[in-house]
Amino acid sequence: MTPDEFQALLRPMAERVRGRALDKALEADLNRDFPGDGDAVQAVARACREAIAAGWMCNREAGGIKYGRVVKPAPELAGCSVDVVEMENVKGPHHRHPNGEIDLIMPVAAGAKFDGHGAGWLVYGPGTAHHPTVTDGKALVLYLLPEGAIEFTRS
Repeated sequence: MTPDEFQALLRPMAERVRGRALDKALEADLNRDFPGDGDAVQAVARACREAIAAGWMCNREAGGIKYGRVVKPAPELAGCSVDVVEMENVKGPHHRHPNGEIDLIMPVAAGAKFDGHGAGWLVYGPGTAHHPTVTDGKALVLYLLPEGAIEFTRS
């Protein structure tokens, strides 16, 4: 799995995001069209595990969280950047989503949750903020960030 192959794998999902409001309707559509236990999401999860093993994904670590920006904002991905994190029973740093955040939750441990959600998609609208938190085991979380925008803040 190369970075270019990974980006190509994400294109169909990113196309569903293009031009859409970042809201619960988008979240529902993504979960319907690309369910957490479906082939497309499972392919992304496998690709993430391969890329982590190869050393080009999640190659930074702070506070028990492995992370990294995999793709800078790209027209092929609806103008989104792609970050991937690996978290296990940890509360991450507080941040704000100026343009919103589209999360793909891929539990590594059965039952692991990100912000209280299991496998699948979670959409935060523009201006929202949170402490990203994984409970009940280890999970990979892929973030699509419109224009790559994220602001780390103090809660």
